[in-house]
Amino acid sequence: MRMGSGGSSGREERLPSVCEEQLSGGDQMLELTGRHLKHLPGPVCALSGLQKLYISGTGIKELPEEIEGLQELRILALDFNKLEEVPEALCRLPHLTRLYLGSNRLFGLPAEFSQLQTLRCLWIESNYLYHFPRALLQMPWLQSLQMGDNRLKTLPSSLPRMRGLRGLWLYGNRFEEFPKPLLCMTQLHILDLDRNKLTELPDLTHLRRLRVFSYDHNPVEAPPSVADTVMVVGEGAQEFLEAREERLQKLREQEREEQEENESEALQANMKNDSSVLDDGEGSYSALECSPEET
Repeated sequence: MRMGSGGSSGREERLPSVCEEQLSGGDQMLELTGRHLKHLPGPVCALSGLQKLYISGTGIKELPEEIEGLQELRILALDFNKLEEVPEALCRLPHLTRLYLGSNRLFGLPAEFSQLQTLRCLWIESNYLYHFPRALLQMPWLQSLQMGDNRLKTLPSSLPRMRGLRGLWLYGNRFEEFPKPLLCMTQLHILDLDRNKLTELPDLTHLRRLRVFSYDHNPVEAPPSVADTVMVVGEGAQEFLEAREERLQKLREQEREEQEENESEALQANMKNDSSVLDDGEGSYSALECSPEET
């Protein structure tokens, strides 16, 4: 693989000393966050055994095609940079599970992005997404999707194809109506719709696996109907949760009283049965006491 960036010196680009120090311990991880880089050093892409690469806040504007050489990479942090596109080469990392692309300048994702079938966590918040990336709909095993602070107004009707999704963050977008496809996402555990323009919220009681629903900073005055296991965050949520806890406490007390009453009835029935047995055996016991063999 060709090294170097083609500088005027013509010298082969070397691995930065900080990288050599980190790798000397045998840990397959590089932490370059916050270091001002004009580009990703070519020799980094030659570290075929590297598993974790953190290059957040370095100011890089693009990634080299050679990044495809990181075939063992599991975690890649590229947030707080100036990336305007995701190269196809990145989409050919066969073991990538976590990808952080937040706070860049992305308007979308390439169709090849769907090749990342091992990806479980994608953070792409604070970008310029006006439309939901279609490639994500072909990634049914993605579990965590952070898309806050973008420009989304709608969600595709085929969103339920993402049946592995457990957490979905959509705060700070431009939704004026509750996205209907979310009503079919029965596997969701976390749903965050803070800071949108929602004026109404539908009944979400059927989302039985939901555990957290946040709707704060929307022009709604009260939470929607949800299952009793859901924590809600937003206008009127505190009163809602207090009233629910009071109702549940009364139900628990009622169930306890009914249980105690049932146990008491069962105990009385057992005592009656025991008394009946004693009465039936009294004559034979007396006869045994006065038997001729004992006198």
